[in-house]
Amino acid sequence: MAEQNDIYNEFSKNKHISNMLKYYEKNYKKLLFIPIIILVLSLSFLGYRYATTGEFVEQGISLKGGTTVTIPSGDINTAELREYLTSVFPNSEISVRTLASFGEVTAVEVSASDVTSKEMLTILRPRFGDLEYSVEEMGSSLGSSFFRETFFALLFAFLFMAVIVFFYFREPVPSLAIVLSALSNMIVTLAVINILGVRLSTAGVAAFLMLIGYSVDTNILLSTKVLKRDRGSIIERIISGMKTGFLMTLTTFTAVLIAYIFSQSEALSQIMLILMVGLLMDLLNTWVQNAGILRLYLEKKGKK
Repeated sequence: MAEQNDIYNEFSKNKHISNMLKYYEKNYKKLLFIPIIILVLSLSFLGYRYATTGEFVEQGISLKGGTTVTIPSGDINTAELREYLTSVFPNSEISVRTLASFGEVTAVEVSASDVTSKEMLTILRPRFGDLEYSVEEMGSSLGSSFFRETFFALLFAFLFMAVIVFFYFREPVPSLAIVLSALSNMIVTLAVINILGVRLSTAGVAAFLMLIGYSVDTNILLSTKVLKRDRGSIIERIISGMKTGFLMTLTTFTAVLIAYIFSQSEALSQIMLILMVGLLMDLLNTWVQNAGILRLYLEKKGKK
């Protein structure tokens, strides 16, 4: 008992955190139900959404298809323009952002889903005149094809990650626990951004790919600490991994939060939001779910 108290005190001199760690050690089996329940609820929500809308997530213009028009003028009130276009196309996703060169606004880019270039120019020309508009149009079939390909890219990323993890640890249960943790992280994050009303773009897909890498990093850190080292008890090795893992997540989350607060780009803001949600979910899935599974597995094998 004295040795375990030492490891708690090494982790934190804060009495409340030490007490939380003691509770975590004694009730890890009960705590395992928390990520499982959240995963089941997330799957149920995504399943219900698919059954009612035909898609797991609300897709943005870059995935769903639409029109992007660049207006070569920097003297435009973007908030007013966005409000106007939203009133004209109430069922479309409208995005209005400025383009700058050397710190000076040179143009405004307007994007709208489910709107043709002809419809968009019909609305813009009476307001801004016959300027040299730059028009880019993505059809719904092309957007659907891209979304399907990105889905397969995520699937293959998961499969190759699972194969590499299995060859590294050579044990099926720990390897499957890492894959389950990363998969849970993705599914719960997807459900959360749906609840928040985020329309997924190609930038968001990139964020999910980054999230796979981060989830695997923290889970491999945990599994390496617990499986590849013999010093100390199982709980001591888990808590030792927590010290590094929590510091990694805290520093990353801080950087992502600052980027989210100060970002002027919608694409960058979406990436940062997805990463923030994913990092919080990763704490739960790595240090409660995966750690609990590893502890059950090792205790069953009789390893101390």
